[in-house]
Amino acid sequence: MKTYRTTQVAKSIGIHPNTVRLYEELGLISKPSRRENGYRIFTDFHIEQLKLARTAFQIEVLQNGLRKLMIEIVKTTANADFDKALFLTKEYLTRIRQEQKNAEEAIDIVNQLLSGRKLTNPVAMKRKEVSEYLQLTMDTLRNWEMNGLLTVKRRVNGYRIYTEEDINRLKIIRSLRCANYSLESILRMLHALSHNPTINIKEVLDTPSLESDIVSVCDKLISSLESAEANAIKMKYQIEFMKLKFS
Repeated sequence: MKTYRTTQVAKSIGIHPNTVRLYEELGLISKPSRRENGYRIFTDFHIEQLKLARTAFQIEVLQNGLRKLMIEIVKTTANADFDKALFLTKEYLTRIRQEQKNAEEAIDIVNQLLSGRKLTNPVAMKRKEVSEYLQLTMDTLRNWEMNGLLTVKRRVNGYRIYTEEDINRLKIIRSLRCANYSLESILRMLHALSHNPTINIKEVLDTPSLESDIVSVCDKLISSLESAEANAIKMKYQIEFMKLKFS
């Protein structure tokens, strides 16, 4: 059986030797045996484990425990429990596809709200009433206002008064947040919508501003989920290959 030193493994994968040691420390690859001088002895199985880990961590999908599940898949494979790893990968794929469905459905809801947003009789609700009506916490409403997603008018006495237009806007924000769109992407969409009511909402939500200092994964939610799905399929093939070769 062919064996490798840490530097050889790192070079073959295209990573730093310290990364190999870190993956070992985190349990993302199985512990290699050691020579009498203490040097690690890696095998082809370790190389495949590292390739799997690199595939997994190319995508940063954080919501609803997806990252935790991805790490469990890598660790389970490192323990050579291939059947369990394949089962977890199937679950991972299912959950990614559900997240994609949620994201698409949220956009449909927004489009429906916008196409039917005809103001009827004037509505004037206090924050507590809106909180109960939309089943949102008071802190959530404050947070959305502080982040510029909504500007609520006040009465002379200082109390905030929410109009029907405000409530429709909150329904839009709630739908998108439930689907894990970031506040940044929602704000970008709302700003674009105020200038052009006929914008492609899906496209705007998935296109971060070039001026943004930080672009999070949820600022490109649909694209990141599509990439995660492709990576999950690749992981499945990698695990099946390891099962065939190293069982």
